[in-house]
Parts: sequence; C-alpha cells; structure tokens
Amino acid sequence: MKFTGLLLGLLLLSAEVFSQKAYHLASPNARVNLTLNVTKEGKLTYALNLAQTSVVKPSSLGFKLQKPAISLTNFTVISADSSEFSETWNPVWGEVKSIENHYKQLKLRVKAIPANVLVDVVFRVFNDGIGFRYEFPEQEGFKHFVVADELTQFNLATNNKTFWIPGDYDTNEYLYNTTLFSEIHALAAAKKEKDIALQSLIADNAVQTPLMMKTPQGIYLNIHEAALVNYPVMHLMANTKTFGLTSHLTPDAVGNKAYLQTPFNTPWRTIVLSNKAEEILASKLILNLNEPSKIEKTDWIKPQKFIGMWWEMHVGKATWEKVGGKHGANTENVKKYIDFASGNGFDGVLVEGWNEGWEDWFGNWKEEVFDFVTPYSDYDVDALLAYAKKKNVKLIMHHETSGSVTNYERRMDKAFQFMKNKGFETAKTGYVGRIIPRGEHHDSQWMVNHFNRVAAKAAEYQIMIEAHESSRPTGLHRTYPNWLANEAARGNEFNNAPTLGLVPEHETILPFTRLMGGPMDYTPGFFKMHLNQFIPSRTTRVRTTLAKQLALYVTMYSPLQMVGDLPENLKVYPDALQFIKDVPVDWDDTKILSAEPGEFIMIARKQKGQNQWFVGAVSDENSRELLVNFDFLPSGKTYTATIYQDASNADWEKNPEAYQIQKVSVDSQTKRTIKIAKGGGFAISIK
Repeated sequence: MKFTGLLLGLLLLSAEVFSQKAYHLASPNARVNLTLNVTKEGKLTYALNLAQTSVVKPSSLGFKLQKPAISLTNFTVISADSSEFSETWNPVWGEVKSIENHYKQLKLRVKAIPANVLVDVVFRVFNDGIGFRYEFPEQEGFKHFVVADELTQFNLATNNKTFWIPGDYDTNEYLYNTTLFSEIHALAAAKKEKDIALQSLIADNAVQTPLMMKTPQGIYLNIHEAALVNYPVMHLMANTKTFGLTSHLTPDAVGNKAYLQTPFNTPWRTIVLSNKAEEILASKLILNLNEPSKIEKTDWIKPQKFIGMWWEMHVGKATWEKVGGKHGANTENVKKYIDFASGNGFDGVLVEGWNEGWEDWFGNWKEEVFDFVTPYSDYDVDALLAYAKKKNVKLIMHHETSGSVTNYERRMDKAFQFMKNKGFETAKTGYVGRIIPRGEHHDSQWMVNHFNRVAAKAAEYQIMIEAHESSRPTGLHRTYPNWLANEAARGNEFNNAPTLGLVPEHETILPFTRLMGGPMDYTPGFFKMHLNQFIPSRTTRVRTTLAKQLALYVTMYSPLQMVGDLPENLKVYPDALQFIKDVPVDWDDTKILSAEPGEFIMIARKQKGQNQWFVGAVSDENSRELLVNFDFLPSGKTYTATIYQDASNADWEKNPEAYQIQKVSVDSQTKRTIKIAKGGGFAISIK
C-alpha cells in the first residue's frame, strides 16, 4: 500500500479572521466546491456546487440531545485545519484491483453556545463528491450523552427526478418509485405493498438512503452514509415544497436515537455527484470513508459462486419445515445439489431448512427458536460434508434468527464453533420478523451494533458472512472483508410475491441506490420464468428475459453470487448456463460503459488475474439498442467474444426464454450495436 499525505496548513486563525465566517474547499480537480459558513445567528451551514452549478443550497448542521437536554445548533468557530491526503490501496476483493483515495479536508472545531460543548465538523471533498461527519472529542463536563435527533440538512437546489423507497425502520424491500422530489408520498407507495413481512413506516415524507436523484441540469447525485458504527440508520424527511431533506435517525424501544460517550465519531454523511451517471456507479467515495481492514490475515476470505437449496421452497416444490412430507433439506436431495454444483464448477451449496425449529419460526415473536447446531433427523451433516468434500464443493450454513437476536447473540459462539469444527466456511444469516429485544428495529443502534458484532465474531472463527434482512450496507466490507454481501433490498425472491413482485426497471435502479453502499446477494440466474411448475394455479413470474438473467452477473456486483433457479431448470439450457459457469466473482478492473438510472446499465469487467473480460447490459421494460465500444480491450490483440443476447422475438412478457448465442472476433477498435428486448439484456464473455 502506498501513502502520500500532504498537509496544506494548520489554520489557527485569530478572532478577526474567524469573523469572516466563511470557508471554501475545492476537490483536487477543483470541480466539486464546498462552502462552510457561520451565519449571524450562529448557524453552521454548508453548500455544495458542481463547477458553477448549485446542487445543495446552504444547509444547517447540529444536534438535539435528550441527555443532557440541550440543543447543539448555534456555534462559534474555535479553529480550522485544512489538509490534503492521497493514497492507493488494494481491496481484498472487489470491482477493481486498486482504489485511489484522494481528498482535501477541512476540520472545523466549533463550540456550541450556550452549552459550551466542543464538536469537530470534518468535511472531505473528493473529485466525485463529499463526506462529512461530527466528531465529539474528549472534554471536561461532557462525556456521556443521548441523542434525541440529528439535525443535518440537505437542501436541494432544484426539484429533482428522484428514485426513492418509503422510510421504514424495519425493511428495505420496497419497489422503487420514480417521481419528482415534490411528488414523494411514502405512505401511498407503501400501501400498494402487500407482500412485505414487516413494515414500520415513518411518515408520508420519509424516504430511505441511498437516495438517487437527477437535477434538471443533468447532474446526478446520491445521498447516503459511510461507516455506520455504533449509531442508528439515517432516514431522510423530505420537505416537498422547499426540496429540503433533514436527517431522521431510527429510534430504539424507548424513543431515543443513540447512547454515546466521548470521544465519538458519527458515520459519514455522503453526497456523490457527477454530470455522468457512469461516474456515480464507478465511485469509491463510500469505501474510502471506511476504515482499513481489521483482519490482518485475509487469505481465507474467498469470493464464491454457489447454488441454493432455496428456490424450491419459494415455488412450492418443498418446505423448510420437516412436517408435511415435503422437507427440502434432506440428505438425498442435497446430494443432488452438490452433484450439480460440482459438475458445473460452482464453489458451494447453500442449504436452508436444515435445522430444527421451522415449524413455528415466524410471526410469534418467540425468543427461543433455533439453536443453530441441531439438524433435522433426515439431514446428515457429516455425511453431506464428506460427500461435498469429495466433490470439491463447500456447504454454506444458514442461520435464520427469525428476528430473535438475543437468542442468536447467546448462541453465536457455539454456532460458529460448530461450523469451524465441521468445516463450514460461510454463513448466511437472516432476520425475518420483529426484533427481540422487543421494541428494537432492524435499523436501530442496537441492531447496527449486532450486525457489526457478527462480522467481527465471524472473523475470529475465519468465517465469511452474508446477512439478509439487515440494515443496508455503508461500505464496512472494507473494514470487515469477510462480510461479503447483504440482502437489504427487494431481491429475486419477490418474483414469487403475488401482489407487485419485481418489475423490469428494478435492476436498472438498484446499482444506483442499494448497491452504492456495498454488494447485494440478489440471487440471479433464473431460466424458467413462469412459476407454476409445481402449483399450476400460480400466476407469479420472473419479469426478465433469460439473456438479462445472465447479464445480471456483471451488472449486479457481488463477490457472493448465487445461481437462483432449480438444477432441473438450468439443465434445459446448457449453452446459456455456460456463461454462468464462466463468469467470475472477483475483478481486476471495471468500466461503466453507459448507464441511465431507471433505463439501462452496461458494464465491462476484467477477471481477477486473467486477461478475460465480461460485459453485461440490462434494460427496463423498453426495448433498445446499445452500442458496445470495445476500446477497453488492450490494443493490438484479437479476442473471441461470445455474445448471449435476446432472440429477435424475445420479450419479457410474451417470450422470455428466447435467446441466441454467437461468436465473433473483436479488438479494441470494434464497435457493435446489440438490440435488447423489452425487459431484456445481453452478456458477453471475451477471451
């Protein structure tokens, strides 16, 4: 790792200079411009421009505390410190081999009046946006405090096109709405949702982050947070008249937001912005604001491609519970999955429903549910592990907590030790239902700390983790690279939801929203789109073409990629399955070729350690033609490109499984236009 740090200057300014009350900071390329100001009333505000265009108007900063019962809203500046920092660091896994971290920083030490509380407000300005946070230093007379509200504002300069989901303390599993900012109505949108297990809606004007927008001037901006540690999730309250946003922290069981002790740093509040949609997807700002890896030895952390004994429960072939005679996680059935994984070069098999307790696991707010070590009698753990080892396949553990987190906390060491003793290396955790401790939310400070504790505890046992029904990620996979992925959004299981399901535009929005904070276990790879295979009366379906399902392995980044469909369905199209077999899950380089949120995305990625590239492109419900410029390839070399595309008569609704495959020669000078069907896409492997 190479570091170059340059201190621009320590500005311990006189009272005369501070009376100017304004501070300016530009990004290293001078395009992103930040202004901090202390108003005559003592309000501390910031404003943000891209070049000469206002994006965020003056927006105030501050806190309301419950204990001591004071407001931190009026300030006087004590000192200012500006600096510049540059480094290049290498992630353990990711979309690129190395990441540049270059920013200019301004740190204001302010004193809240009349409370006499010191706060450091730190802003970092990158070429693609800003991050800022509050730091509470050690100080006399102020040590323990309870947050009632964080009063951070984001006052938008314009009525932006906005991609949003309702603010909710317990779920992120909503379809995205695309409206003008002034047309946000969260409760009306949530009322359409009938298939979400648990909702805890905030208000009609509450939305979640990452919040993606596009201004009338064509500037793309994304508001989120980075390094969420010991603090609740931030939602946003929208003023649809003034186009303002104010932070809203998730409360705990008694209504407080956070219990803190100095010294303490809040998470970073982030704004990524650019004139180009492609640069939003390429941003590493959120990762750069997270701390380096806490895990020194990381050679045991391995990206994986796997199949799940999972989908057959969703489509009615099997059940999680043993009673009823359709138990999916039985020894002989799981062996079939192991055989399929081995025969197609997949790394692992996820098995859900393997352990006792599924008969009454959901809806009872029951504390003692699973013990995470006792298998059903028809699931021979040792025999299956031995069989999988012989086939060079790993079994992936499933820890569903049913929201009973106190139960999991008590049993976590024993569960991870069980995994370590048996040879399991990866666990999928789940948090369906209301949380115990009762009254806590999925997004509260207590649960945020729990998710982080699981990542840290798993690392002690050298176990990799992915979490479902978690709070949405904030780049902590840099700090805990064993935390491979999360769900935390509407994933492919909602294809089987009878009310709204998924819509074709969903995959063109998620990379601009949920994936800004980290990888998602989206579970692509469906080859049978009508889901009446086992229950003829079922009308649910997968609303994409088969070619788009292949493309998602490139456009929906994750180091943990599941193949969603059943082995018997995947075997029907072995030539299409070849792309899933070939596509890697770790990359040396990524090029965002073209993108527009809600419409289309096209991405090229270079395989880790190999001179092979893969391209994926997905569209919304509209058909379109995309021009693929192969100039990302090294010059002077000729490659064979295998193109998996929608057939001429393909259509997500009328003919979803129609595709065609062709091989062509390409080089860095090649340009090729490829047609995408309605709800379709294409995938290319380049060797």
